[in-house]
Amino acid sequence: MNRLINLKLSVMMFLEFFIWGCWFVTMGTFLSQAFSSSGTEIGLAYETQSWGAIIAPFIIGLIADRYFDAEKILAIIHIVGGGLLFMCSIAVGFESFFPYILIYMILYMPTLALVNSISFRQMSDPSKEFPKIRVWGTIGWVVAGLVISYGVGWEASQTLEYTFYLAAIVSVILGIFSFSLPKTPPKGKNSSSPSLKEILGLDALKLLNDSKYLIFFISSILISIPLSFYYADANLFLNELGMANAAGVMTLGQISEALFILLLPVFLKKYGIKTTLAVGMFAWALRYVLFAFGDTGSNIWMLIFGIILHGVCYDFFFVSGQIYTDFKAGEKYKSAAQGLITLAVYGVGMLIGFRLAGRVTDIYAIEGGHNWPEIWTIPAIFAFVVFILFIIIYKNEKIEIEK
Repeated sequence: MNRLINLKLSVMMFLEFFIWGCWFVTMGTFLSQAFSSSGTEIGLAYETQSWGAIIAPFIIGLIADRYFDAEKILAIIHIVGGGLLFMCSIAVGFESFFPYILIYMILYMPTLALVNSISFRQMSDPSKEFPKIRVWGTIGWVVAGLVISYGVGWEASQTLEYTFYLAAIVSVILGIFSFSLPKTPPKGKNSSSPSLKEILGLDALKLLNDSKYLIFFISSILISIPLSFYYADANLFLNELGMANAAGVMTLGQISEALFILLLPVFLKKYGIKTTLAVGMFAWALRYVLFAFGDTGSNIWMLIFGIILHGVCYDFFFVSGQIYTDFKAGEKYKSAAQGLITLAVYGVGMLIGFRLAGRVTDIYAIEGGHNWPEIWTIPAIFAFVVFILFIIIYKNEKIEIEK
């Protein structure tokens, strides 16, 4: 991969996750402050991510693996997405906000698989090259959080609707930039008489015939349920505890993610994919224990440590899972395979998780806030149980990502 392509892919990743990081972290706080939304409504807003992820494999299978160049699809989606984000910024209530964010996320979620697919197609050794590209997405998310908290102070001034303005502008910029990305034509384009199964990208389901991958796929769904609590509640939790510039503090998690993603190839080589996945799962359970006992007083270190654990939580399970999925996929269905793992993580698992998080948040609502120790105990126990089951089931299995 030459230097110019490396640069373009890095910019693509930076902007892709800058857009998401602009509004996603603080959306729960925004809805609570601007519209006095309940936990259930906040959960519904975050569920839009899951509906987008569920639909994503069909969009990717239909257009990216068979009919159109991936970079052109990416461009069009982001330009249209900019308009939808602008409409979110001027919404006057949850009822008017929700349809726009729903349509936006149905369009945005397939782009996560597209940027991965575009990147992987340029690489000869994804397990070593991909982390160096993907880290720029993490940096983009960090920069977005720092801008919102420390740069413009929208979180402190309770003017978080401006986060959607900023995301809209950057989305259009990425859309225009995407036309300059390396040409990524569909590998299945020349196949004759494609079946409905192939058109919809369902051929990627053949990966589930491998028992080792099936265990990983189910584990991805299950661990994504407690993951949802972090995205839906963490910023609201820190703001209720009185932590200044909570979104900025939360970027420590993405800084950690950037560091650990660079260490990922070393860890994968030394300990293997199975151990890497297990460490990532255990980190989720530990994080929620720290949140349950942490506060902004003498135990503030627990909150900070829990946030910093994000690098291990995300990189060691989800990024290594993307690499594992790319290795297992056939050449014709790499985009559909990435859509499949997006379906597992951001779709089915997090759909259940966001709905559960919304209900739990409402159940433990108290005057002036929420009973956060009780809330965080639930995902902590769930994540620990999933981790134990993973260890037991995978005990005698050996999985590889090296050819």
